Amino acid sequence: MAKVATRGGTATGKTAGSHSPWRNWAGNVTATPDRVCAPASTAEVVEAVRAAVDAGLTVKAVGTGHSFTPAAATDGLLVRPARLAGVHALDPVARTVTVGAGTSLRQLNATLAAHGMSLSNMGDIMEQTAAGAISTGTHGTGRSCASLSAQLTAVELVTADGSVLHCSATEHPEVFAAARVGLGALGVVTALTFAIEPQFLLTAREEPMPFDRITEEFEHWVTENEHFEFFWFPHTGNCLTKRNNRSPGPLDPPGRISGWVEDELLSNGLFQAACSIGRAVPATIPGIAQVSSRVLSSRTYTDIPYKVFTSPRRVRFVECEYALPRATAMAALRELRAMIERSGLRVSFPVEVRTAPADDIPLSTASGRDTAYLAVHLYRGTPYEAYFAAVERIMTAHGGRPHWGKVHGRDAAYLAGVYPRFGEFTAVRDRLDPHRTFGNAYLRRVLGD
Repeated sequence: MAKVATRGGTATGKTAGSHSPWRNWAGNVTATPDRVCAPASTAEVVEAVRAAVDAGLTVKAVGTGHSFTPAAATDGLLVRPARLAGVHALDPVARTVTVGAGTSLRQLNATLAAHGMSLSNMGDIMEQTAAGAISTGTHGTGRSCASLSAQLTAVELVTADGSVLHCSATEHPEVFAAARVGLGALGVVTALTFAIEPQFLLTAREEPMPFDRITEEFEHWVTENEHFEFFWFPHTGNCLTKRNNRSPGPLDPPGRISGWVEDELLSNGLFQAACSIGRAVPATIPGIAQVSSRVLSSRTYTDIPYKVFTSPRRVRFVECEYALPRATAMAALRELRAMIERSGLRVSFPVEVRTAPADDIPLSTASGRDTAYLAVHLYRGTPYEAYFAAVERIMTAHGGRPHWGKVHGRDAAYLAGVYPRFGEFTAVRDRLDPHRTFGNAYLRRVLGD
């Protein structure tokens, strides 16, 4: 039997671990767990949870740390799902794939592509684990294609009493409904089944567009395209739009050199340098934004879905994102622009705007309403509190719902008012985890005691 590390030595467990402090991707959240384990099976997760309960420890599972909130932070048992990775079953006829919780979205997409299959929609990065992505409601953009959580057909969950629940629309349906965006509050997710479809091609069209035009024509662009998003560059009137639509082909990916220039040199290398200069000398940010946004150019390419949906993100940042009723989003964006212009804030990162159709998941940010997302970012190491607080005042005035994995200051009292099915989720939590084995300070704030 292997060992689990603790600050005082080792304790019986199922795999080796480390008691080093855990830090998220952005570096704004740290935690020092008492124990760390990396189970290789559902049975080992059960044993680890039971041992933690017996020791009076809380339990949190953590993926790659791409959440900007302390949703996974714990001073108890930290479960690392790296060995719960891999594709368990892929059924092209039933159009489903079952994966371990620790499977990266990169591995999932590569495996699906090798078998001629695909997810219907994706967010814009692939580094997250499957369980981490669904637990915080990771989404892309789409007129009718919803988040990763909405593509789930089954979830395997280890609960506080050591039970293993296999949840779907027909088996423990109330738990399945909640666990699709579960915040880690219901148990440790060990396996997930996604709906998939035969691989298709997407044609991406990237085009600069003035701020005034895009905000006036937003509904047109959303309804006329399967996947539409845009980026507005603060301190300018310039935006970059991206339209992704299914295509009969032929395959026409970005050229090796041109793709490297756009995705690595401009979007990562030069942008990293510009952000570093802006952090050191904030007064330079508006001028840099004016220059960089004017050199944006149009391009069109056609590729398999995950290569179009996702892009490399090597510049580290901190992010706040709100989901708004789609009908109010452009008014909120105009208010955001006016606030930045009068405030004296210097914002080096573009504001990202995406959409999602209404879904039926209790804590999905698109639950029950057609949604538009406004995401704001600041370069890592830049003070963000004043900017994000001003953004939140605008978003909450429009009934906004904060992304569960992005920086925000909302509490359970506010969230219960913007999520009609909030009580449905907390009732499932009360039943599955009455003693808050999977709780932490963040969950106490956003869900209540």
